[in-house]
Amino acid sequence: MARLPRFILPGQPQHVIQRGNNRQPIFCTDLDYHYYLEKLEYAAKEYDCHIHAYVQMTNHVHLLVSPNEAAGLSKMMQTLGRYYVQYFNYHYKRTGTLWEGRYKSSLINSDQYLLCCMRYIELNPVRAGMVDHPSEYPWSSYHFNALGVGNAMIKPRQEYERMGNTAEECQKKYQALFQSPLDNETMKNIRDTTNKSWVLGDIKFKEIVAQQLARRVTPLAKGGDRRSRKYHKMVIIN
Repeated sequence: MARLPRFILPGQPQHVIQRGNNRQPIFCTDLDYHYYLEKLEYAAKEYDCHIHAYVQMTNHVHLLVSPNEAAGLSKMMQTLGRYYVQYFNYHYKRTGTLWEGRYKSSLINSDQYLLCCMRYIELNPVRAGMVDHPSEYPWSSYHFNALGVGNAMIKPRQEYERMGNTAEECQKKYQALFQSPLDNETMKNIRDTTNKSWVLGDIKFKEIVAQQLARRVTPLAKGGDRRSRKYHKMVIIN
Protein backbone atom coordinates (compact mmCIF):
# COMPACT_ATOMS: atom_id res chain seq x y z
CA MET A 1 0.00 0.00 0.00
CA ALA A 2 1.41 3.38 -1.02
CA ARG A 3 2.37 5.78 1.74
CA LEU A 4 0.08 8.77 2.03
CA PRO A 5 1.85 12.13 1.75
CA ARG A 6 2.19 14.07 4.99
CA PHE A 7 0.03 17.08 5.74
CA ILE A 8 2.35 20.03 5.17
CA LEU A 9 1.51 23.73 5.10
CA PRO A 10 4.60 25.97 5.01
CA GLY A 11 4.83 28.01 8.21
CA GLN A 12 2.38 25.78 10.11
CA PRO A 13 3.78 23.84 13.10
CA GLN A 14 4.23 20.08 13.12
CA HIS A 15 4.48 17.83 16.16
CA VAL A 16 7.06 15.19 15.28
CA ILE A 17 7.94 11.93 17.04
CA GLN A 18 10.82 9.66 16.10
CA ARG A 19 11.41 6.45 18.02
CA GLY A 20 14.23 3.99 18.28
CA ASN A 21 13.74 0.63 16.59
CA ASN A 22 11.87 -1.76 18.91
CA ARG A 23 11.88 1.09 21.46
CA GLN A 24 15.61 0.57 21.99
CA PRO A 25 17.76 3.42 23.36
CA ILE A 26 18.97 6.04 20.90
CA PHE A 27 20.87 8.06 23.53
CA CYS A 28 23.34 6.43 25.91
CA THR A 29 25.70 9.21 27.00
CA ASP A 30 25.69 13.00 27.23
CA LEU A 31 27.79 13.07 24.07
CA ASP A 32 24.94 11.41 22.16
CA TYR A 33 22.43 14.04 23.29
CA HIS A 34 24.79 16.87 22.39
CA TYR A 35 25.62 15.44 18.97
CA TYR A 36 21.94 15.04 18.09
CA LEU A 37 21.20 18.65 19.08
CA GLU A 38 24.18 19.89 17.10
CA LYS A 39 22.95 18.16 13.95
CA LEU A 40 19.33 19.15 14.59
CA GLU A 41 20.36 22.81 14.72
CA TYR A 42 22.39 22.41 11.53
CA ALA A 43 19.61 20.61 9.61
CA ALA A 44 16.93 23.04 10.79
CA LYS A 45 18.97 25.99 9.57
CA GLU A 46 19.90 24.26 6.31
CA TYR A 47 16.26 23.59 5.38
CA ASP A 48 14.62 26.66 6.90
CA CYS A 49 12.76 24.95 9.73
CA HIS A 50 12.02 26.73 13.01
CA ILE A 51 12.27 24.63 16.17
CA HIS A 52 9.90 25.74 18.96
CA ALA A 53 10.19 22.88 21.45
CA TYR A 54 11.90 19.51 21.85
CA VAL A 55 12.63 16.76 24.29
CA GLN A 56 15.16 13.96 23.96
CA MET A 57 14.00 10.88 25.82
CA THR A 58 16.09 7.73 26.14
CA ASN A 59 14.48 5.96 23.19
CA HIS A 60 12.58 8.65 21.30
CA VAL A 61 12.45 12.34 20.44
CA HIS A 62 9.64 14.90 20.26
CA LEU A 63 9.98 18.06 18.16
CA LEU A 64 7.67 21.00 17.54
CA VAL A 65 8.81 22.54 14.27
CA SER A 66 7.51 24.91 11.59
CA PRO A 67 8.91 24.13 8.12
CA ASN A 68 8.92 27.22 5.92
CA GLU A 69 9.09 25.18 2.72
CA ALA A 70 6.93 22.22 1.73
CA ALA A 71 9.84 19.75 1.68
CA GLY A 72 11.73 21.36 4.56
CA LEU A 73 10.64 19.01 7.34
CA SER A 74 11.32 15.78 5.45
CA LYS A 75 14.73 17.03 4.31
CA MET A 76 15.61 18.16 7.82
CA MET A 77 14.66 14.79 9.32
CA GLN A 78 16.49 12.84 6.58
CA THR A 79 19.68 14.82 7.06
CA LEU A 80 19.48 14.65 10.85
CA GLY A 81 18.76 10.92 10.75
CA ARG A 82 21.60 10.18 8.36
CA TYR A 83 24.17 12.06 10.45
CA TYR A 84 22.99 10.59 13.72
CA VAL A 85 22.74 6.96 12.57
CA GLN A 86 26.26 7.11 11.13
CA TYR A 87 27.55 8.58 14.38
CA PHE A 88 25.68 6.12 16.59
CA ASN A 89 26.58 3.01 14.62
CA TYR A 90 30.25 3.98 14.45
CA HIS A 91 30.44 4.99 18.10
CA TYR A 92 28.76 1.81 19.39
CA LYS A 93 30.16 -0.55 16.72
CA ARG A 94 26.77 -1.59 15.43
CA THR A 95 25.07 -1.89 12.05
CA GLY A 96 21.55 -1.66 10.71
CA THR A 97 18.63 0.62 11.32
CA LEU A 98 18.29 2.80 14.40
CA TRP A 99 14.82 4.23 13.82
CA GLU A 100 11.41 2.59 14.06
CA GLY A 101 10.26 3.29 10.50
CA ARG A 102 9.33 6.79 9.35
CA TYR A 103 8.98 9.60 11.83
CA LYS A 104 5.39 10.41 12.80
CA SER A 105 3.99 13.92 12.58
CA SER A 106 0.79 15.91 12.86
CA LEU A 107 -0.05 19.34 11.50
CA ILE A 108 -1.36 21.47 14.37
CA ASN A 109 -3.58 24.50 14.76
CA SER A 110 -1.07 26.80 16.45
CA ASP A 111 -3.70 29.21 17.83
CA GLN A 112 -5.42 26.37 19.63
CA TYR A 113 -2.67 23.86 20.38
CA LEU A 114 0.80 25.41 20.20
CA LEU A 115 1.26 26.00 23.93
CA CYS A 116 -0.45 22.69 24.74
CA CYS A 117 1.95 20.82 22.47
CA MET A 118 4.93 22.61 23.98
CA ARG A 119 3.82 21.56 27.45
CA TYR A 120 3.04 18.03 26.28
CA ILE A 121 6.54 17.71 24.85
CA GLU A 122 8.41 19.22 27.80
CA LEU A 123 6.38 17.24 30.37
CA ASN A 124 7.41 13.90 28.86
CA PRO A 125 10.17 13.26 31.44
CA VAL A 126 7.68 13.98 34.25
CA ARG A 127 5.07 11.58 32.85
CA ALA A 128 7.83 8.97 32.49
CA GLY A 129 8.71 9.35 36.18
CA MET A 130 12.25 10.48 35.41
CA VAL A 131 11.93 13.83 37.21
CA ASP A 132 9.37 15.67 39.32
CA HIS A 133 9.51 18.90 37.30
CA PRO A 134 10.59 19.66 33.71
CA SER A 135 13.26 22.08 34.97
CA GLU A 136 15.11 19.07 36.41
CA TYR A 137 15.51 17.42 33.01
CA PRO A 138 18.47 18.75 31.00
CA TRP A 139 17.50 17.56 27.51
CA SER A 140 14.50 19.70 26.61
CA SER A 141 13.56 23.18 25.47
CA TYR A 142 11.95 23.99 28.83
CA HIS A 143 15.14 25.72 29.95
CA PHE A 144 14.82 28.21 27.10
CA ASN A 145 11.05 28.63 27.01
CA ALA A 146 10.51 28.88 30.77
CA LEU A 147 13.85 29.90 32.24
CA GLY A 148 15.49 31.99 29.52
CA VAL A 149 18.59 29.83 29.20
CA GLY A 150 20.27 30.69 25.90
CA ASN A 151 19.55 28.35 23.01
CA ALA A 152 20.15 29.69 19.50
CA MET A 153 18.22 26.82 17.94
CA ILE A 154 14.83 27.75 19.45
CA LYS A 155 12.65 30.17 17.48
CA PRO A 156 9.61 31.31 19.50
CA ARG A 157 6.33 31.63 17.61
CA GLN A 158 3.99 34.58 17.93
CA GLU A 159 1.57 32.56 20.07
CA TYR A 160 4.32 32.29 22.69
CA GLU A 161 5.52 35.87 22.29
CA ARG A 162 1.99 37.25 22.76
CA MET A 163 2.05 36.09 26.38
CA GLY A 164 4.13 39.10 27.43
CA ASN A 165 5.75 42.35 26.39
CA THR A 166 9.25 41.11 27.20
CA ALA A 167 11.04 37.78 27.06
CA GLU A 168 11.02 37.66 30.87
CA GLU A 169 7.24 38.13 30.96
CA CYS A 170 6.74 35.35 28.43
CA GLN A 171 8.96 33.03 30.45
CA LYS A 172 7.11 33.69 33.71
CA LYS A 173 3.69 33.18 32.13
CA TYR A 174 4.95 30.05 30.42
CA GLN A 175 6.20 28.74 33.76
CA ALA A 176 2.75 29.38 35.23
CA LEU A 177 1.15 27.10 32.64
CA PHE A 178 2.94 24.15 34.24
CA GLN A 179 1.22 24.70 37.57
CA SER A 180 -1.77 22.75 36.27
CA PRO A 181 -1.57 19.48 34.31
CA LEU A 182 -2.79 19.00 30.77
CA ASP A 183 -6.24 17.47 30.74
CA ASN A 184 -6.58 13.87 29.59
CA GLU A 185 -8.62 14.72 26.48
CA THR A 186 -5.99 17.16 25.20
CA MET A 187 -3.20 14.67 25.80
CA LYS A 188 -5.16 11.95 24.00
CA ASN A 189 -5.84 14.24 21.03
CA ILE A 190 -2.17 15.19 20.75
CA ARG A 191 -1.02 11.59 21.09
CA ASP A 192 -3.58 10.08 18.70
CA THR A 193 -3.23 12.61 15.90
CA THR A 194 0.56 12.41 15.97
CA ASN A 195 0.75 8.62 16.05
CA LYS A 196 -1.77 8.40 13.19
CA SER A 197 -0.35 11.40 11.30
CA TRP A 198 -3.62 13.33 11.13
CA VAL A 199 -4.41 17.02 11.74
CA LEU A 200 -4.78 18.48 15.24
CA GLY A 201 -7.31 21.29 15.47
CA ASP A 202 -10.98 22.19 15.48
CA ILE A 203 -13.42 21.54 12.64
CA LYS A 204 -12.87 24.95 11.05
CA PHE A 205 -9.10 24.45 10.95
CA LYS A 206 -9.48 20.98 9.45
CA GLU A 207 -11.80 22.34 6.76
CA ILE A 208 -9.23 25.01 5.86
CA VAL A 209 -6.44 22.41 5.63
CA ALA A 210 -8.63 20.06 3.59
CA GLN A 211 -9.42 22.83 1.13
CA GLN A 212 -5.82 24.00 0.79
CA LEU A 213 -4.41 20.52 0.33
CA ALA A 214 -7.44 19.05 -1.48
CA ARG A 215 -7.33 16.03 0.81
CA ARG A 216 -9.37 14.41 3.55
CA VAL A 217 -7.77 15.25 6.91
CA THR A 218 -9.55 12.82 9.26
CA PRO A 219 -10.17 9.06 9.12
CA LEU A 220 -13.24 7.71 7.38
CA ALA A 221 -16.08 6.83 9.71
CA LYS A 222 -16.26 3.18 10.73
CA GLY A 223 -19.44 1.14 10.75
CA GLY A 224 -22.95 2.55 10.67
CA ASP A 225 -25.35 2.83 7.76
CA ARG A 226 -23.26 4.07 4.84
CA ARG A 227 -26.41 5.04 2.96
CA SER A 228 -27.74 7.27 5.70
CA ARG A 229 -27.85 11.06 5.36
CA LYS A 230 -25.99 11.39 8.68
CA TYR A 231 -23.11 9.23 7.41
CA HIS A 232 -22.70 11.15 4.15
CA LYS A 233 -22.81 14.47 5.98
CA MET A 234 -20.05 13.27 8.30
CA VAL A 235 -17.85 12.13 5.38
CA ILE A 236 -18.23 15.49 3.65
CA ILE A 237 -17.17 17.36 6.80
CA ASN A 238 -14.21 15.02 7.29
